[in-house]
Amino acid sequence: MEAFFTAFAEFMWGMPLVVLMVGGGLFFVLYSRLLPYRHFPHALGILSGRYDNPDDDGHIPHFHALSTALSGTLGLGNIAGVAVAITLGGPGAIFWMWVTALVGVATKFYTASLAIMYRGRDSKGVLQGGPMYVIREGLGRRWLPLAWLFCIAGLFGTLPIFQVNQLVQILRDVIAVPAGLASPDSHFTFDLVMGLLIAGIVLMVILGNIWRVGWVAARLVPLMVLLYLGMTLWLLAMHWQEIPAALRLIVSDAFTGNAVAGGVFSSVLIMGIRRGAFSNEAGIGTESMAHGAACTNEPIREGLVAMMGPVIDTLIVCTCTALAILVTGVWHGESVGVTLTAEAFEAAFPGLGAYLLTLMVFLLSLSTVLSLWYYGSKCLGFLIGAGFQRHYIWFYALLVVIGAVMSLKAIIGLVDGMYALMAIPTMTSTLLLAGKVNRAATAYFGEIQKH
Repeated sequence: MEAFFTAFAEFMWGMPLVVLMVGGGLFFVLYSRLLPYRHFPHALGILSGRYDNPDDDGHIPHFHALSTALSGTLGLGNIAGVAVAITLGGPGAIFWMWVTALVGVATKFYTASLAIMYRGRDSKGVLQGGPMYVIREGLGRRWLPLAWLFCIAGLFGTLPIFQVNQLVQILRDVIAVPAGLASPDSHFTFDLVMGLLIAGIVLMVILGNIWRVGWVAARLVPLMVLLYLGMTLWLLAMHWQEIPAALRLIVSDAFTGNAVAGGVFSSVLIMGIRRGAFSNEAGIGTESMAHGAACTNEPIREGLVAMMGPVIDTLIVCTCTALAILVTGVWHGESVGVTLTAEAFEAAFPGLGAYLLTLMVFLLSLSTVLSLWYYGSKCLGFLIGAGFQRHYIWFYALLVVIGAVMSLKAIIGLVDGMYALMAIPTMTSTLLLAGKVNRAATAYFGEIQKH
């Protein structure tokens, strides 16, 4: 399974997809004439609730939509994903993660605007958003195979297995092994028990549907971001002398690949793009399903809210994680995944750092798992009918347990490959409909200036 899924991911994340993701993002930057980047203050005003109208179509407020979307991106991709990027692609991979975030601001502006502009009704008549509805409503039914491709890939790409696997790993390495509850070589029973407990917690929350997810995410996400940033800034303040050298290494290695095995530039580039996509999901399309649930009849407003995601997620949180790993020097060791990040915090805060990170991993992974359930259920509802969505809850709980005991390499290969498949219909439909967003933006800001 490891060999198959790894080969599948490497095939999907070839240069054509990199061109589609990064090249498409650059097109949105230029085609919008930097419009999203010029309206960050207005986006903050929308988030404050100033423009909320409870009579608008949708299910949750702007802030809850962003929190739900962020809870799907501000997860283990920011902790374990960054560590994987450095281990497999060298420090230079972080530079290409920055690139995905910078162009991802424009990409998310377009994808989220379209998610509101082309919302559609599911088989129960409930208004829904997401790339599959954008394709059906915006491009027409002859494009439905593209929508089906997104949903099939979404069912696998939104599996909670990576988040649960890394949560169980850090609980095992930091708490269970030192306490004698598990051994480094024999830990299947511990992993299984933890998977069952996490599945129980997840079931209690997700049975409340998207309103419960939005309520939980709106409270968890700001707290976990502040806690994690506080920890990393404290660590970086202790190692401030090493920060300039770490930043220089990230930039220089991005173009030389000297720090990656074999020194292959393309490996650094592709690994950075892959981990950036996993981190902020710009161009993947999953976050559009959350933004499509926002209570608004103004597509551009939700696009402006969504564009905040890559800035918060990758440019701020992922950068803090990367610098923490680099300035402490732990990246020269043999550890991978979340354990590498835990070693960085333990090196800075002996006896306490690993436990603090365990708390953050618990909050981050749990909130991500909750949002991924919502995405997967909507994909299933589009494929076979909304009436079957409720059954996905139990299948999803089973996947939580499987993720706890599954191989990390197999998980990374499966999820990365499915993310690549989701990006094809999302980016294709967004490129074809970008002109609609530009016209709507011109009308929207024209009205704003009048008032």
